[in-house]
Amino acid sequence: MKLSHDQVLHIAELAKLELSEAEVTLFSEQLSDMLDHFEMLNALDTDDIPPTAQAIRQRNVMRDDVVRPSLSPDQVLANAPKRQDDHFSVKPILD
Repeated sequence: MKLSHDQVLHIAELAKLELSEAEVTLFSEQLSDMLDHFEMLNALDTDDIPPTAQAIRQRNVMRDDVVRPSLSPDQVLANAPKRQDDHFSVKPILD
């Protein structure tokens, strides 16, 4: 599937990217190649494969939630550029 110049520009606009003409040409080729590979995957017969099939056995990798002592405010704020009492001090971003 060959993407047109306008389609690549539309995709770039959706991604909020500014592309040069050389990049549009390059990405048109690359994205078209990717879509061709996806078309090949769509052609595969997957009717006999259950939707939850996995190549490897998965297990829960979460560790137990154990209460541990936390850092003191002085340790947390040791490298802070500015602090006010036990808090980070930052410039306001809204007026």
